[in-house]
Amino acid sequence: MGDNEDNEFGFITRSAERLRENPEALTAFLESLRKSLIRIAVSVLCCSVAGYVFAQPILRYFHSIVGAELAAYGIPEAFLALLNVAFAVGVFVCIPHIIYEILAAIPAAFPSFSRKSVFGFWFMSVFLFYAGALFCRYVTLPYGVKFLLSFEGENIEAIIAVRKFVSFCMLFLFGFGLIFELPLAMIIVGRLGLVSAKKLGRARRWAVLVISIIAAVLTPTPDVFNMMLMAVPLYLLFEVGLLGMRLWGKKRGEG
Repeated sequence: MGDNEDNEFGFITRSAERLRENPEALTAFLESLRKSLIRIAVSVLCCSVAGYVFAQPILRYFHSIVGAELAAYGIPEAFLALLNVAFAVGVFVCIPHIIYEILAAIPAAFPSFSRKSVFGFWFMSVFLFYAGALFCRYVTLPYGVKFLLSFEGENIEAIIAVRKFVSFCMLFLFGFGLIFELPLAMIIVGRLGLVSAKKLGRARRWAVLVISIIAAVLTPTPDVFNMMLMAVPLYLLFEVGLLGMRLWGKKRGEG
C-alpha cells in the first residue's frame, strides 16, 4: 500500500523538480488555471442570475430563523441585499464546479496528479464545505442569533439592516464551509512534507489554543456555550486531519 500511495501522491516533489527544469509546464498550468477561472466566473454569473428568482424566498427563510424586524436604511438597500443573496446562491450552487475547475487545472503542471486524485480531493472538498455550511445553518447560526437577540428588553427592540443581516448570514455559512476544509488542508500540507502527523500530534496543546482563539473570533456570540459549538467540531476535524495525514501523509523523511 505504501508504494501505491507514493505513486499516487508523490507527484508534488517530482512535479516541483519538473517545473524547475521545464518552465513551460508552469505556463501551461497558469493558462489552464486562467481558462478555469473564466469558466467559473461564467457559471457563477449564470447561477447568480437564476438565483435572483429565489432571493426573496431565501431571504424570508433566513429571516424566519431570526424573527427580528429587518429594515432597509436607504432606497437601494433592499435591492442590493437581494443581489447579495443572489450572488451567494450562485457561488453556493457552483461550489462543486469551482472546486473541480481548480483541481482540473493542476495536471497541466503536475502530470502525476491522476484523475483518481482529482476526484478524491474534489469529493472530499465538496462534502466538507457543505457539511460546514449545514452545521452553521442548523447549529451555530440559530443559537448564536438567539443569544444576541436575548439582550432585547422593554426599551430595546432589534431592528436589523437587511444588508448587514444578509452579510452576517452569508459570512458565517461560507466561513464554516471553508473552516471544515481543515482535514483536507492538513493532508495536503502533510503530502508537501511541510509538517508530519507525528510533529503535529505532539502539538495538540497548541492546536487546542489556536482552535479556541479561532472559535472565539468567528462565533457570533461571546458566551462559552456557542464558542464550544464551533471549537469542538474544529478539534474533531483536527483529529480527522491527523488520521488522514497518517493514512495518506508523506511516508519518508518524517520526524
